[in-house]
Amino acid sequence: MDKLSVIGVVLALFAIVGGSILKGAGVGGLVNPAAFVIVLVGTLAAIMIHTPMTTFKHAMKILRWAFKPPALDPEGLIARIVEWSGVARKQGLLALEGNAESEPDPFLKKGLQMLVDGAEPDAIRAILEVDMQTREHFDQQSAKVFEGMGIYAPTLGIIGAVLGLMAVMKNLADPSKLGHGIAAAFTATIYGIASANLFFLPIAAKLKAAIADQTRLREMTIEGLIAISQGENPKNIESKLKGFLH
Repeated sequence: MDKLSVIGVVLALFAIVGGSILKGAGVGGLVNPAAFVIVLVGTLAAIMIHTPMTTFKHAMKILRWAFKPPALDPEGLIARIVEWSGVARKQGLLALEGNAESEPDPFLKKGLQMLVDGAEPDAIRAILEVDMQTREHFDQQSAKVFEGMGIYAPTLGIIGAVLGLMAVMKNLADPSKLGHGIAAAFTATIYGIASANLFFLPIAAKLKAAIADQTRLREMTIEGLIAISQGENPKNIESKLKGFLH
């Protein structure tokens, strides 16, 4: 669990609700079903039009990474690669066949299988880099779904405010309704700007960071497998891969 994200969400809610109370608007001033529909439902509608179905589904799937990033163990992976390199030097690459069959990570499994099959280092690098870049691109496009929502939400907030002011203009003859109507109109603006800057854009940034960490781990994996295929000394491999930890 990413405690920083959880604390951030709590502080974001406290900032809006607490600020509203301290400013005298109260919690009730933030409750506006019409603003909710215009801003949040409208933002969801806009991003659905903007995004292909597969990307949208994947974005909803990886949303949890902002609060629970994928478990990465680069030190453990380095230790495994160094162990495999020792086995390969002593017994040959075919001795890694059992490791390839039992490996749960598809990316690592594919690389190990190519080692066992005797693929050339350049071929291993080319194939794995295509896999890595394709996955990174798809994940990044999914993260940009929340970035897009952060762009649309403030604009929808302005639309909600304008619609609210239009309703106020219809009641100019009744001054008792003007103050409440204007306050309700600007609630949509709060929804739009607050949701963009306190949720959508930070979520997109956190997802991009998680994706970058996974890509870095795959880059390290490629370098390790290439080193094994070239028969490098296990100690040299360990020193090389530890450079990725900085």
